[in-house]
Amino acid sequence: MLLINDLKRLGDILVKQTVIESEQLHRLEQTVLKTWKRGGKLKNREAVPAYHLIQSLSATGDRNGKLSPETVMRAVAKHYNLEFKKLDPLEMDAKVVTGTIPKPFALKNMMVPLFKQDDKLVVAVTDPERKEAIEQIRMVSNSEVEMIIATKEDVETTINSFFSFSRAIRQAEENVTGTGMDLGNLEQLAHIKSEADISSTDRNIQNAVDTLLRDAMTLRSSDIHIEPKRDETVVRNRIDGVLAQTHKFPKVVHSAITSRIKLLARMNISEKRRPQDGRIKVQQDDKETEMRVSVMPVAFGEKVVIRIFDNETAFNDLDELGFFKEELDLYKNFLGRPHGMALVTGPTGSGKTTTLYSSMKYLNSPDKNLVTVEDPIEMVVPEFNQVGVQNAIEMTFAVALRAILRQDPDIIMIGEIRDTETAEIAVKAALTGHLVLSTLHTNDTASSLTRLLDLGIEPYLIKTSLIGVLAQRLVRVICDECKTPHEYDSEVLSSAGISPAPDLKLFKGKGCDKCRKTGYYGRKGVHEILEISGEVREMIAVAVSEDAIKRTAERAGIKTIQENAVRLFLKGDTTMEEILKLQSKLD
Repeated sequence: MLLINDLKRLGDILVKQTVIESEQLHRLEQTVLKTWKRGGKLKNREAVPAYHLIQSLSATGDRNGKLSPETVMRAVAKHYNLEFKKLDPLEMDAKVVTGTIPKPFALKNMMVPLFKQDDKLVVAVTDPERKEAIEQIRMVSNSEVEMIIATKEDVETTINSFFSFSRAIRQAEENVTGTGMDLGNLEQLAHIKSEADISSTDRNIQNAVDTLLRDAMTLRSSDIHIEPKRDETVVRNRIDGVLAQTHKFPKVVHSAITSRIKLLARMNISEKRRPQDGRIKVQQDDKETEMRVSVMPVAFGEKVVIRIFDNETAFNDLDELGFFKEELDLYKNFLGRPHGMALVTGPTGSGKTTTLYSSMKYLNSPDKNLVTVEDPIEMVVPEFNQVGVQNAIEMTFAVALRAILRQDPDIIMIGEIRDTETAEIAVKAALTGHLVLSTLHTNDTASSLTRLLDLGIEPYLIKTSLIGVLAQRLVRVICDECKTPHEYDSEVLSSAGISPAPDLKLFKGKGCDKCRKTGYYGRKGVHEILEISGEVREMIAVAVSEDAIKRTAERAGIKTIQENAVRLFLKGDTTMEEILKLQSKLD
């Protein structure tokens, strides 16, 4: 607990830093003292831990939440001329966190070493007056100590999370018998004893896996990559589309970690030579999260990738997906048709699944029969009738679609059109009174039309069944906490087709605790939408080239993905760096 000498000492700091007024402090002090008297805990004024004042400030502060623990600790940092920091697991060195001081010492003094920087050990503290403890850390680490201030919650979470994971991995490692060296799927280099697998029910392994999943959700990860190397296993999380390393652990524990995940995902634990897919549903703080698990044998073992589906993100309203108004109106017009086929296109990771699920949410009503066929089912939704493809028993997209058409559907969502048979059945369903939504892996709207032709669909069927095509990508959004005006070089602007102007207001994220110093927080869709009507329909009938369709669409006023990305940039939602990265992928 924070013990900056006593309650009055902290109160004086807060008044001096104009966080609260003297009268407010007096009222809060009396509240705390009365509470402690009633509990029989108060022997003298100095016995009241100052952190209880912070808890009172949080409970009785103003309506704007001004008097939060973070606000109080920022004031403490300013008073001692130290930096305040929101602790970010991605910035910490696990060996430094757990290998410098024991966990009891860290919890008792509420301080934790984070990493070494310029030959100095950076330590997060809640009370800079604990000089004896700081001196002890300096002696055991043989390094100069640089203090930063953090909240009690952040320090406590860091201590518990890192020490728990480290302890679980260490004890699991001790449970491994034999001295064999695991070279994964390349070969097994064995000595007298072969390496034995740790039981997948081992408590330490459970704790380690729970920590990996919990940390990923806390960091807003979309994917977890658990990658076996020659001597160790590396864990990387994809956050806002970018991979960042979060953990490392000894290679000897990898098999047990993998087995535990496979057990949770209902996979065959003994099968290590073939790829497997499964799913996990976890609950944390009354919030359920779906996870799709893929296990694949690689050179040094089995690589595990866990895709995390956040219900709050996957079921956004359509107007929260980044559409401009005219495009949203047109897309809703597609969804309002009684029959026909609408396609959502883009590469893997472009947000197609989110758009489809949000579209189904928009269409869902008690008087409609909504059916999906997916490989695999991304997220279980009770309101939909969901069918999972199972190729092992010949339950393919085509077989499932034929069965669905006998189930009196109104709206059919097909996870992906991959082959000619699936495409033909989807087109026939659209022509016989059903609204069909599906995806294709193509770069833009025009190439989706030629893709259908390549699959062998007759041009006259495409022009009569297809309503429209939505192509999309994702760009990172500027963090609203550190968004600041920024001037870009005129040559850089010109490269994106933007004419510099004196009144042009552009922005960039300078980096803060909320966005982990990246300047970005979250992602937003960039769209290109093509309605199949008029001249475009006739061009499909005679199977003209993709470029000709694209030029016709642009003359008709379609906004390309590149143009809408620039519009988002000029609107102040994203940066030029994201625009140039997107353009390089589209060229």
